[in-house]
Amino acid sequence: MTPAARIAAAIDLLDAIQGAPNRPADAVASDFFRSRRYIGSGDRRAVSERVWAVLRARRRIGWWLDDAPETPRLLVGASLLLEGWTRDGVAQAFSGGRFAPPALDRAEATALGRIEGHTLDHPNMPDAVRLEVPDWLLPSLRARFGDALSAEMAAMGQPATLDLRANLLKTTRDKAQAALAAEGWEARPTPLSPWGLRIQGRRPVTDGPAFQSGLVEIQDEGSQLIAAMVGAAPGMRVADWCAGAGGKTLALAAVMQNKGQIVACDVSAPRLEGAVRRLRRAGVHNVERHLTETGDKWLKRRAGSFDRVLVDAPCTGTGTWRRNPDARLQLTPKDLAELLEKQGKILDIAQTLVRKGGRLVYATCSVLEEENEDQVRGFLLRHPDFAVVPLAHAWPFETPVPVSGEFLALTPARHGTDGFFAAVLERAA
Repeated sequence: MTPAARIAAAIDLLDAIQGAPNRPADAVASDFFRSRRYIGSGDRRAVSERVWAVLRARRRIGWWLDDAPETPRLLVGASLLLEGWTRDGVAQAFSGGRFAPPALDRAEATALGRIEGHTLDHPNMPDAVRLEVPDWLLPSLRARFGDALSAEMAAMGQPATLDLRANLLKTTRDKAQAALAAEGWEARPTPLSPWGLRIQGRRPVTDGPAFQSGLVEIQDEGSQLIAAMVGAAPGMRVADWCAGAGGKTLALAAVMQNKGQIVACDVSAPRLEGAVRRLRRAGVHNVERHLTETGDKWLKRRAGSFDRVLVDAPCTGTGTWRRNPDARLQLTPKDLAELLEKQGKILDIAQTLVRKGGRLVYATCSVLEEENEDQVRGFLLRHPDFAVVPLAHAWPFETPVPVSGEFLALTPARHGTDGFFAAVLERAA
């Protein structure tokens, strides 16, 4: 593709993302490229990088556009100028020629003309704009991070690494690393998870034999640590209450060496069905799936019978903004309020499964205190037979605990992972 054709494709993809506000941008992009198989891998990468650069700087670009309509064309054109392109260079890219975007009209040219010669950041930007967060969420983020807020949001604005988990049912981390190297991928051990391997940038590892044969699974290092915090061991009975497509279920099965029983539970039948292929590829055979429904009699039959219950609760996903920058501006106060209520209800249901002396692990991919520490405090008030297992006692590895305090709270700036939270709660014997 020519440079102008790549810009045209980026505008089309951004338009598709804006037209599907309830879908993650990466899912929209996957469908976009699947229907355009003529776009080669290098061009796909260039188009994706252009679009994700716009999404990561959405509020700042909008600030520069002022009252001009934030159309995909203007957003892409403004991003080019703020990267250092000249107005003439942008006009040439929007030439209206074959495969190029249509020429800029007078209003578009005027709006972009005000931006030429400027860089993305400006001292007059409001803090929420500069930090690329919703105005209403800024107080919560300030309360969470304090003086570290700018550094944390800057880290959230960087592309995420590609983290893999070596599947201990089939290999070791060293052997998985060697298998990836044989495919041309330089993977380095993650600093916190003893199962993890990290590759810089987005790479098509799922097409290679290491992934296809089940030696590795894509999983952020923070997510690997959440699974480890469950403290599952061979022979235990474990419930993964919000299992989704089974990412943490797979990690639990590996640490349990396929011994004992794992029940992967979820309210979505398609998500549970999506786990089947992953479980088969990983060589997992100690997992059964259960679709949870209102008035579920299964809950009563299994009450108090699990050694460990993991609640990876639905949340705002504020810890995953590196991967999902579009989600930042879609989040509303109503969303947060509804999620807080749902998280409390899920915890109240899931705790019935925990046996005396067993553990409930509450986890989110959020960095907000409302969804994390505050949610745990509320749970303990409602269920005084549970107590917090301090992180120093719950940490499963011989390596030093990466954070201080009672709970595991990971962030991109401090730990190089997505933002994750985990609390280990034990029921009195």
